[in-house]
Amino acid sequence: MSERLFTREHEWLQIEEGLVTIGITDYAQEQLGDVVYVELPAPDAELGAGDEAAVVESVKAAGTVNSPLAGVVVAVNETLADAPETLNEDADGAGWLFTLRAETIQTEEFMNEEAYRQYLAGL
Repeated sequence: MSERLFTREHEWLQIEEGLVTIGITDYAQEQLGDVVYVELPAPDAELGAGDEAAVVESVKAAGTVNSPLAGVVVAVNETLADAPETLNEDADGAGWLFTLRAETIQTEEFMNEEAYRQYLAGL
């Protein structure tokens, strides 16, 4: 399994064989509170790096999830349509949002787990 990487916007990326699975971190879901609705990108949607890809709504707020990389959506977590609370229960696993086939994968701008922990400590 490849190393998990993180963005400053509290998304995680798992990169394996040219596919990038993306979700939100525990920190992000804790800030949102109880998730009640998740809008995911359409399969085969082409996303640019930084494009809005998903919307996560909670009882407190709504937040957008931007695609950290450019690519084509090859899978979405359809479980979230009927069970959005999965994000609260397992944001780092079963609560993944979507998977991209990335055009190019450059990881320099992302943080490893230790760097992300230090980033959170500074917030």
